Amino acid sequence: MPKLTIDGTEIEVEAGLTVLQACELAGAEVPRFCYHERLPLSGNCRMCLVEMERAPKPVASCCMPVGEGMVIHTNTEKVKKMREAVMEFLLINHPLDCPICDQGGECDLQDQAMTYGTGISRYTETKRAVENKNFSPLIRGVMTRCIHCTRCVRFANEIAGTGELGGVFRGEHLEIGTYVDKAISSELSGNMIDLCPVGALTSAPYAFKARPWELKKTESVDVLDAVGANIRVDTRGGEVLRIVPRLHEDVNEEWLGDKSRFACDGLGRQRLDQPYVKKDGKLLPATWEEAFAAIKAKVDGLAGSKIAALAGDTADVEAMTALKDLLAKLGSKNVDCRQEGSAVDPSVRASYIFNTSIAGIEEADAVLIIGSNPRIEAPVLNARIRKRYLKGGLAVGVVGPSTDLTYKHDYFGDDPAVLAQIVSGKHAFAKVLKKAKKPMLILGAGALMRADGAAILAAAKAIADGFGLIAEGWNGFNVLQTAASRVGGLDIGFSSKDGGLDTAGILDACGDGKIEVLYLLAADGMEAAKLGDTFIIYQGHHGDSGAHMADVILPGAAYTEKNATYVNTEGRVQRGQLAVFAPGQAKEDWAIVRALSAVLGKTLGYDTLAQVRARMVELNPIFATLDELQPAEWVDFGVAGDIQSKPLSSHIRNYYMTDPISRASETMAACTAEFMVETERTGTDG
Repeated sequence: MPKLTIDGTEIEVEAGLTVLQACELAGAEVPRFCYHERLPLSGNCRMCLVEMERAPKPVASCCMPVGEGMVIHTNTEKVKKMREAVMEFLLINHPLDCPICDQGGECDLQDQAMTYGTGISRYTETKRAVENKNFSPLIRGVMTRCIHCTRCVRFANEIAGTGELGGVFRGEHLEIGTYVDKAISSELSGNMIDLCPVGALTSAPYAFKARPWELKKTESVDVLDAVGANIRVDTRGGEVLRIVPRLHEDVNEEWLGDKSRFACDGLGRQRLDQPYVKKDGKLLPATWEEAFAAIKAKVDGLAGSKIAALAGDTADVEAMTALKDLLAKLGSKNVDCRQEGSAVDPSVRASYIFNTSIAGIEEADAVLIIGSNPRIEAPVLNARIRKRYLKGGLAVGVVGPSTDLTYKHDYFGDDPAVLAQIVSGKHAFAKVLKKAKKPMLILGAGALMRADGAAILAAAKAIADGFGLIAEGWNGFNVLQTAASRVGGLDIGFSSKDGGLDTAGILDACGDGKIEVLYLLAADGMEAAKLGDTFIIYQGHHGDSGAHMADVILPGAAYTEKNATYVNTEGRVQRGQLAVFAPGQAKEDWAIVRALSAVLGKTLGYDTLAQVRARMVELNPIFATLDELQPAEWVDFGVAGDIQSKPLSSHIRNYYMTDPISRASETMAACTAEFMVETERTGTDG
């Protein structure tokens, strides 16, 4: 390990670090614009210049590797003059937009100009101006402010993998753009806003809405997919103005998908803010007492076997716990959280989680993707696969939809018969899995939703058992869930494992008249024709499809409006925090179920959130520990059977609209119009 001296202090660091990183370890602050720890080095801005003894000229510390015996100075008069000169050059063409720039208050250029600049400018010539770019409905480009740090270009090329941004022309005429006039189509494009150190790239939906110091910041987790990305919810008054990512190395690093970031405007539209009861075929506003009375009138005296409940994709664990307990008191075991009808085994945790873990992807050397398009099902997780691919030595095989995953892969078609060939060892990729030291597979929710989902699950397990995916300290069997509620619901037993009907059975029983009352907890997307004359209770926060077919509507709280627990696809228990209060008469979901239980004469045994969470721990001890992964026991699951020749596909077609919140979002509607029309025109997916 090389030793070097930084500002008079000797420090020993790991070989391969840069001088800038060594300075940070030594506690010396070095300004920078182009350098970012997750992006390739570029050395564009020169703001990180430092003085190195015996060097003929100043060195860019972000690109200079450490060496034995180096003597670095970061705070001399010479270094001060360097920084002033660099800052003066950067500001030559920069417009004085600070009063109207959305980056104001959190702008690196603004902060460093104050700290390291001279306070005057000697440049009197005409400034250059650059035409603004229409990057997408999500990104507002004011390119006259651009300082050519190329962070956005490197992110598009390396992290997102789309390669849509670059520099055109040279010298003073250099511009950052998309080469041709088109929108940036990456599902991770919003991260360029966070990376931009100036106001060249800002959030288009957030434009001119607020200043950073006006916002209340609440740490929470995202529920619009199953990754469980850590987020910060920025609010003013009772309105969510923006959502940005929080750092979590093991889950989302510091990235966030565009839907999770920009769909927040849907939180304020099409909201259910008071109860409704259907009278004479019309839903009419009602009081809570009237809504509960209507439910009581229907449920009283009804056998438990005639009552069922389904939990939707964004339901929290507390609400599912309360609803499960209420139906148990009513004598019903007909509950299921698998709204999409996936064939995972509820009694075996290893059959429905991402066992390798998201961070564990970086250790894999072979990946088989079955019936999934991770780029649109979990963009942040897909970026982790690309990150591993760029390190080299990763073989990726795909059986399922043909699409651009942003990394090279071998495509084996969409015929599920390929799985049988791999199991038998006759397929070429079977040899790849056999040779790999840490192979893994990713089984998509789309493959498990099929009628032969159980057989596909069994085939995937056979591949895991037969090709070294299960070993000491390594489990390469992974199910990529797409709903934030799925793993948590299965963990507390909100499923048919106790002998009740599953989702398909419940819907069939509704059509046959065997189920007379169906409780939908944030569950949308049901076909009204399948429900027959069933009495529908809908509890949720948006007037989506579930509310349209309801007989009674109970307004619940969205994920930003409650303290709630969610379990992500890898089985990590996380908590979201209340950022704003629910509108109107809407309540937290578990509290609604608890109040209803008292009206029905089946009072649940808890009155506070802490007591509900204690009940969750009773149901499953994993809820006693937050933000830690607990390996699932590998036991037998799956039922071998015939696999249909129907092509494997992802069940998500439009990334931008997958849930009631994103479907209510004007921003996501604009993205759908921009990107999905292009997808249909070109015939590509994703």
